Amino acid sequence: MAHLVIDIGNSRTKFAVFHRRKLAESGKIEKLDTVQLNRLLDNHKITHSIISSVNDEISILEELLKEQTKYIRFSASVNAGVINKYKSPETLGLDRLAGVIGAKSLFPDTNCLVIDAGTCITYDAIDNAGVYEGGSISPGLKMRLKAMHKFTGRLPDVELSDYVDWRGYDTPSAMLSGVLNGCTEEVRGMIENYRSRYPGLLVILCGGDAIFFDTRLKNSIFAHTLKTEPDLVLIGLNEVIEQQ
Repeated sequence: MAHLVIDIGNSRTKFAVFHRRKLAESGKIEKLDTVQLNRLLDNHKITHSIISSVNDEISILEELLKEQTKYIRFSASVNAGVINKYKSPETLGLDRLAGVIGAKSLFPDTNCLVIDAGTCITYDAIDNAGVYEGGSISPGLKMRLKAMHKFTGRLPDVELSDYVDWRGYDTPSAMLSGVLNGCTEEVRGMIENYRSRYPGLLVILCGGDAIFFDTRLKNSIFAHTLKTEPDLVLIGLNEVIEQQ
């Protein structure tokens, strides 16, 4: 059995092919079209598929998947064994839900904190009984830099770079210092907060900026309870297929 998993975000589409729970292929593209989709279907003999999308205009892709596979449209009503106690599940970001489903599938009897470092940084915990109650959302690295430029009169538009010093020596480096060091300390503080509430907490990093935080946290007191799993959301979507 081959599963095709598709996560359509605001700026890019991520996809993966699983043979049951084993990852066979994954990738990122700007936009998935029917030519690319047919290639994936033909090359892997896909039997099951799922789409998570922030865009409702995916009917052409859905029709193709319905014709050739057993298809699921991922939504907040899908839980895959997670007890979802979010008070407004219809507003819960699908990537956040897929992330905690992925964490539960990989570490079923463990208290987990999923930190997804992308456009925004999200923090979502799922306990060892599979209960999810909510989390936190804060601006991501690039968003913070863009916001300082947009909402002030004189701060420049600074591109994100791997700035390493603890303070800046001109305005661009000062902005980078504030964003990168500030975000790092935010993540450290959030981990400590969750650790005080969830014994034996395992922290799982994912998202486009996960490596940035992994590099800065791997030599800290969190190192032995820290894992980076770039495909966590895709793993969660695949788990939905597995449990149908």
